[in-house]
Amino acid sequence: MPGTPKLIGPGGRLFGEPQPTSDETSFRVNNTSAAYYNSPYYLLHQSQVQPIPTPRSGAALQLKLDNFVGPQMIAAIQSAGKISFHAVGDTGAAKVDQQQTVAKALANQANVADAMVHDLAGPNPPAFFFHLGDVVYHFGEAQYYYDQFYEPYRLYDRPIFAIPGNHDGSVFGPTSSAPQNPSLQAFLDNFCAASVGPSPDAGTMVRSAMTQPGVYFTLDAPFVSIIGLYSNVLEGPGVISSQKGAFPALSDVQLGFLQSELQRLKPLRQAGQRAIILALHHPPLSVDANHGGSTGAQQDLDNVFQAVGLWPDMVLSGHAHLYQRFTQRVNNNKQQIPYIVSGSGGFAASPPQQNVGKAPITVGNDTMEIDPIIKFGYLLITCDGNTLSATFNSPASNGAVAALDTVAVNLKTGLLMPAGSSPRKPAHGKTKTARVKTKASSTRNARSKTVKKRKK
Repeated sequence: MPGTPKLIGPGGRLFGEPQPTSDETSFRVNNTSAAYYNSPYYLLHQSQVQPIPTPRSGAALQLKLDNFVGPQMIAAIQSAGKISFHAVGDTGAAKVDQQQTVAKALANQANVADAMVHDLAGPNPPAFFFHLGDVVYHFGEAQYYYDQFYEPYRLYDRPIFAIPGNHDGSVFGPTSSAPQNPSLQAFLDNFCAASVGPSPDAGTMVRSAMTQPGVYFTLDAPFVSIIGLYSNVLEGPGVISSQKGAFPALSDVQLGFLQSELQRLKPLRQAGQRAIILALHHPPLSVDANHGGSTGAQQDLDNVFQAVGLWPDMVLSGHAHLYQRFTQRVNNNKQQIPYIVSGSGGFAASPPQQNVGKAPITVGNDTMEIDPIIKFGYLLITCDGNTLSATFNSPASNGAVAALDTVAVNLKTGLLMPAGSSPRKPAHGKTKTARVKTKASSTRNARSKTVKKRKK
């Protein structure tokens, strides 16, 4: 693993280890949390949502990238006229069974993480990683943060922001009356700390705990703002509100937050100063039967978008352990929004559990654009104020990276750009050979079929 310049953020924030080291081949702490699926508390409460933690008192719900990377990097981004960042979910290396050893599980995550590290050595390197949830399996326990988070990203010399996934918030316990650990406690300790400093879960790693205000927030960066929401603990569907009383344990605080953020950002978006990305762990659209689409969350989102009169330019999710890309068409096809599922960051790369037919498949305003891609990988997202693009990169043989799909949005028109109109460059400069493969062109046809929006 080559070394990279080590970024030190404002306030003494630390990110990458000083010296390169080899990837681990065994867990420091054996991951045995799958047994908690049989615990009395989980068996009784697995179909119930958990409360949304209140944001830290006095903390602004809007984060500025400047406060994490410092003025020199912000100046470099402004000078380049564009920003890049990584995104992917479902990274924790915990899937160990008869078909997969511990070493293989760790290697799956390490291959993706190492490819992302190599991106940092290229021109105009990514400024941060926005994690799409399920950082740690299976119940987000603190003791697994070292093996599943801090060690794999020890050389990732940039901030890592995150929204929680269902496994980060899932709870278990030896009795049916109370969980052993409060929902999301370890996530809050590692990503929503009150001040800059080391995490007790990082072991000897130098990465500072993050100081996000809570499990929902907005990250404002040059050219782009990312609104992150928490979609709770169910395997499916994702839930971001009470859904008009269907989930009485939840309030509608996230809907109010989303509406106020879109209203705040609307003048900036209309002035062409930034793109808007929405991120939530559970995908509103998905063809994976085990991790199907969340119609209730999609309706919540559509209602807020309609009320504000502003739709995001892109929606990112994880949860399903593969890559999927959909397009939602709104305002009589005056805007085309990519809905991207990128949930194969390390835990698993799993095919859909039913045959949905060949892409494109359209129902109503939603189209599955390409066949699902069942490979480990991550997103590299770039915005220059005129174009917002996302490329799904997958580690390939001999240290190469394969760019398997790219989508680009013309921010002036709100429409998708034709395939091939947005040039792609090797992400890894001289250290890797980028191989471009496009699946969309070989699978498209003119027939309208059925996209399944699943509510589990």
